[in-house]
Amino acid sequence: MNVLGELALWIALPVSLFGMVLGFAGGRARRGDLTLSAERSVYAVFFLSVIASLGVVDTFLNDRFEYWYVANYSSRNLETFFKVSGLWAGQRGSLLFWLLLLSCFAAIAVFSNRKKNREFMPYVAGTLLTITSFFLVVLLFADVNPFEKLTFTPADGSGLNPQLQNYWMTIHPPTLYLGFTAFTVPFAFAVAALLNGRLDARWIVITRKWTLLSWFFLSNGIIFGMRWAYEELGWGGYWFWDPVENASLLPWLTATAFLHSIQIQENRGMLKVWNMGLVILTFLLTIFATFLTRSGLIESVHTFAQELKIAYIFLGFMSSILMVGLVLVLYRLPRLKSDNQIESFLSRESAFVFNNLILLGATFAVLWGTLLPLISEGITGQEIAVGPPFFNRVNLPIGLALLALMGIGPVIAWRRASRRNLVRNFLRPVSVGLATMLGLWIGGARHAMALVTFGLAAFVMTIIVVEFWKGTRARARIEGEGAFKAFLHLIARNRRRWGGYIVHVGVVVIFTAFAAAPWYQEFLQTLEPGEVMVAESPLGHTYELTYEGLSTNIRDLERNLDWQVTALVSVQRDGEPLGTFTTEKRMHMNAEQMSTEVGIQSFPLEDLYIILADADLGRILQGDAAAQSVTFTVMVKPLVGWIWAGGLILTLGSLIAMWPSAERLRTASSTGRAGMSGAEALPTGD
Repeated sequence: MNVLGELALWIALPVSLFGMVLGFAGGRARRGDLTLSAERSVYAVFFLSVIASLGVVDTFLNDRFEYWYVANYSSRNLETFFKVSGLWAGQRGSLLFWLLLLSCFAAIAVFSNRKKNREFMPYVAGTLLTITSFFLVVLLFADVNPFEKLTFTPADGSGLNPQLQNYWMTIHPPTLYLGFTAFTVPFAFAVAALLNGRLDARWIVITRKWTLLSWFFLSNGIIFGMRWAYEELGWGGYWFWDPVENASLLPWLTATAFLHSIQIQENRGMLKVWNMGLVILTFLLTIFATFLTRSGLIESVHTFAQELKIAYIFLGFMSSILMVGLVLVLYRLPRLKSDNQIESFLSRESAFVFNNLILLGATFAVLWGTLLPLISEGITGQEIAVGPPFFNRVNLPIGLALLALMGIGPVIAWRRASRRNLVRNFLRPVSVGLATMLGLWIGGARHAMALVTFGLAAFVMTIIVVEFWKGTRARARIEGEGAFKAFLHLIARNRRRWGGYIVHVGVVVIFTAFAAAPWYQEFLQTLEPGEVMVAESPLGHTYELTYEGLSTNIRDLERNLDWQVTALVSVQRDGEPLGTFTTEKRMHMNAEQMSTEVGIQSFPLEDLYIILADADLGRILQGDAAAQSVTFTVMVKPLVGWIWAGGLILTLGSLIAMWPSAERLRTASSTGRAGMSGAEALPTGD
């Protein structure tokens, strides 16, 4: 199977290049036979990518250590689950996995448009095959072939990085990759629109679900990565502004801007150039995120060994995409003029434009902070450290502005907001937001930024609740339905609008969790067995932690452990026993550094986080009974669980928004192949 897999890669490259040429030639000459051949090439590349991926998985499952990739990312005692995830655990396999997902989405896009939107499909197929050709070139010619063999066969492999042997890390990279690759389809349709001159909102309507799908996966991928960092890295946090964390955030920011700005083009025929720029930029950032992780040019817990050849190939491809995109936009600039202009500062168009500008400001700030160390080292030879303080200081006011606009944008009127519209929609929410800040101030909260965040969160939530309440009440009155039934039918009738509101609820919950950070408590104490340390919660609870003792585990071959030291801690909360928790230091075989496993107890309003911070491991592992003293770091972190709850709400809202409503399906059927116009497809939100 492994030989067949490598052969599939070599066959896929000429097939992809041939189909790419046929696609663009078919669009230029308006020849259906060439277009059909290009589309069949898309299917063929997907089939060959599946064969190649199965070949890599087969080498992992059968412990084929003569292959460089398997020898460096697997071992005989590695669990089968992690052997399968070896496909995306390292640089070589993850690039093949990128190709697999890309070719899969390309095949779905071609198949779903086999009888419609035919004027776009030659260029769509050509663009998609151009990108698959790039990844095939990288795999075959950039010294990252997953089927490369060693000159000898080791008895065992090096094993998988212990930090990657975690459930969240096995689903975090694939979810992000799904988001990256799904956005290739909107990009391909945007290129097709630029090439064939059909620059109305049609290409946006066609790709709206693909954009939502990409945003859905990017959002969940980021949340999964935060959960992994919180559980596995053992430092008590969930986001460190790591360069590769930042790289995953960048396309999410621009995709969010794109999702909002396309509403203006659909409803008002505006921001056509802006939307073209955003779709090109977002696609470039998905490639940039992959490049940053896979080139290893920036040090990160996520990155792999530096490989300059792959870096040059990625930089050349991104530069080519940028130049071609600019040329096409400039060529079509006369046909990308807006049909209307912004009539008032107080309008939904204006709010969405400000929203986009702020999102792009955040994108630039994160990108600059991420690349500055690399730029400085390249120009001056000196490294500059850009850490969390910079990103927090710059992005905190940006985040607050976005939170405010999240409430303003959906309910302010199109074109020009009247005084009546402003009072009706914002008097109650502003009052609730101010009352929330005042109540927290009276309760003893003094952190200014946190108070503002809580107030804005209350402002936005009030707007969303009022919108749901008004819509449910109106439907119940008109249709004669009960409140719960009317609520469900309200969402089902316009899933895009109400799903978007639910997404906003999830984001507000996450922002609220972030705002609790100033009240995190940390306690450090060295204990002997039987001694107790006390941790006070800012919410008034008292935790008593009794250190029970240590246990050791030496040379556990089944779990690939060189050694393991486990501390047992009994915990009481306000006198009520919570049970016994463990926190560990581990050294895996063939690992370069030890790892920390933490004890976590989650409650609705806070988390208790227990870390084995320090111990005399040398004496402990030698069996010295007197070396039982250890140092614990105990953290009490309010509202951390709300991050994961907000992620679930965001996921639910995204799924609702992506699911087609019955009314829209009927409308689409009645309007025929041309589909709905943007104005018909998008609710006004009033």
